[in-house]
Amino acid sequence: MIDGKQHTIRFHVDDIMASHVSSLVNNKFADWLNSMYGHWSQVKQTRGSFHHYLAMHFNFRHRGQVRIHMKDYIQSMLDDFPVQFTSKDSIPTPAPRDLHATGTSPKLPPKEAETFHTFVVKALFLCKQARPDIQLAVATLCTRVKDPNQDDWHKLLRRVVFLSETRDNELILSADRLNVIRWFVDTAFAVHPDFKSHTAGAMTLGRGCILNGSHKQKLNTRSSTEAKLVGADDMSQLIFWTKLFMEAQGYEIKHNVLYQDNKNTILLLQNGKSSSTKRTRALNICYFYLTDQIEKGNIEVHYCPTDQMVADYHSKPLQGKPFNFLRRQLLGHDIIPILFPAEDCARQECVGQSDPSIQSQSHIEPHSRKRSSSAHRQHDVQT
Repeated sequence: MIDGKQHTIRFHVDDIMASHVSSLVNNKFADWLNSMYGHWSQVKQTRGSFHHYLAMHFNFRHRGQVRIHMKDYIQSMLDDFPVQFTSKDSIPTPAPRDLHATGTSPKLPPKEAETFHTFVVKALFLCKQARPDIQLAVATLCTRVKDPNQDDWHKLLRRVVFLSETRDNELILSADRLNVIRWFVDTAFAVHPDFKSHTAGAMTLGRGCILNGSHKQKLNTRSSTEAKLVGADDMSQLIFWTKLFMEAQGYEIKHNVLYQDNKNTILLLQNGKSSSTKRTRALNICYFYLTDQIEKGNIEVHYCPTDQMVADYHSKPLQGKPFNFLRRQLLGHDIIPILFPAEDCARQECVGQSDPSIQSQSHIEPHSRKRSSSAHRQHDVQT
């Protein structure tokens, strides 16, 4: 804490991003780094509204928002991919309807299988950084890297074509209520070839989804209600970690909201074993951990209509209007509506507007990068 405000420093090997409300704090930090390490090589910095960090391009120019893209990374992937595409190649979604099916086509030769593995992993890095809209396709292909077949290769091709067409898309993030965390959790029941279900989750503070999850469940369930209960438990670790993280930044979380589109699941979460029926009686007691957390006030569960369930995007290969509707919300191109009474949460100003506690960004590294000519007036940004 410096001058009553938090100085945050993020490390990734030899790249650093630091932030504080005052630009003078970042100046002193840069001077200190050079005094400690400058005799080996000058520690150079980037200041202003535009930053390149871990293959991501950050744009802080828009008031109250950060816009992130990875156009260069995607272009590098496309250049290295063994199949080149033309402007005639077009695909509306990154995943076909039969995404989870394994098919019976021939196995890929070793060289192609290695290429398949490489580009699935490259996309895994991409979807975790700035392109969550391909996360479902990537998560499913990750289950196939050990034994891919021709069908899997065609699904990879589809995803690469989609990236080729959407390489310029940005992830737009902003926060309008820093005391309210909203989690959307959904499950696709028995969609995998071994009849296991698929868990999906997405978290927002206002615009765009900051944290996303999409993965195959580890056990078989006997109903969609069971699968959704297991899915909520799958996401619980991240849900409570996020609350603790925000509180560590100095924000009192008044509402940690979990949205569900299944009312039977909501009853099980709220009432525990007392709401079990013959179909859910055999569920392990560990999946009622959230019931205890609800009673303690660490989380609350609200109903969300299926057509507004953002996490539905991460659990099923949607097509057409549902795909486009939820994708725009996921990437922050449209606002995610508040689905519980707004008067229950205290209104806070958008990040970067009039909240004096918002930090300025600074990214410092030992490698030379071009200094940004644009100054970030309210929040000094330094890399």
